[in-house]
Amino acid sequence: MENSSQVKLTASNVHDFIFDRTSELKAFDETKAGVKGLVDANITKVPRIFYSLSDDFEMASENHTIQLTIPVLDLNGFDRENPARKKDVVEKIRDASGTWGFFQVVNHGIPVNILDEMLEGVRRFYEQDFEVKKEWYTRDGSKTVVYNSNFDLFRAGSANWRDTTYCNMAPKTPTPDELPEACRDIMIEYSKQVKKLGSFLFELLSEALDLNADHLNNMGCSDGLAMLYHYYPACPEPELTLGASKHADYDFLTVLLQDNIGGLQVLYQNQWVDIPPVPGALVVNIGDLLQATFFSQHRVLANHAGPRVSVACFFTTGLMTSSKLYGPIKELLSEQNPPKYRETTVREYSLHYNAKGLGGTSALLDFRL
Repeated sequence: MENSSQVKLTASNVHDFIFDRTSELKAFDETKAGVKGLVDANITKVPRIFYSLSDDFEMASENHTIQLTIPVLDLNGFDRENPARKKDVVEKIRDASGTWGFFQVVNHGIPVNILDEMLEGVRRFYEQDFEVKKEWYTRDGSKTVVYNSNFDLFRAGSANWRDTTYCNMAPKTPTPDELPEACRDIMIEYSKQVKKLGSFLFELLSEALDLNADHLNNMGCSDGLAMLYHYYPACPEPELTLGASKHADYDFLTVLLQDNIGGLQVLYQNQWVDIPPVPGALVVNIGDLLQATFFSQHRVLANHAGPRVSVACFFTTGLMTSSKLYGPIKELLSEQNPPKYRETTVREYSLHYNAKGLGGTSALLDFRL
């Protein structure tokens, strides 16, 4: 990768970059132009609000004695009525989820033309006329569509080099006129396809946990779907910042569509491992609400190349009001495996995660018993 040797900004030298951070954050946000606006203005230096502290983890790509790749789950010819084939797929998803918290899935049933059109729709949205796009810019989480740069801009230790749009697509599907014209049709179609795939993946995960196939779906894990589409502009100094700081996702499961630029990494045995794009593949990772069983930390590098675009579909009901409690799955508990986390609602956890922001300690730790 072009920026594999990231500059080490540490607590001991970060004082060199002390400035009126709040004023600069406010000025950046008020442009409503996001990171893309900075690039469109032909900046040659990364603003200080984007400087990222080093996390001190090495990158596996720098250790040439170790070749690491996340598992690939091939669903081609999957047949529920074929016990041997089903057993093989379940074992692979169990191993991938328990070891990495990540896997790529191929032959998943979503046509390639729909994947391509979804990515193109993201580009159309971010690259449309500024005066049209800025009408969607907001920090009001109650809006159907929330477009801004860095949801945690005023809380995180550093801003990330990306712009993001968020929209809840299920259980209530927005009407077309509630969505941006540049990508409304493909948002609706793609979310339907991902919802179907997600329900199937929850069946496999249930069986990987030695539960009935419908267990996680019956718990409501697949009820909600939030779509986040990201735009990572080319960065003039990618060694100084990140596209997304180290974090886990606040949902049950994430299905990610990424373009061919790359930059996504997963933390595995204290090393950052690249997840290179595979044509037609989707990247799946376990979210915090299933991390009592599985674990998943990741980040995205900034890059000289760009723009990079991606679409993350989060299986969560997010900030919807609900009294339904989620906690350790009782069927998996024993004296040897006692509960580690307290019960919470999806809304409570989402609010806590949003308030905490990316790049710090895991929000899940605050729910430990």
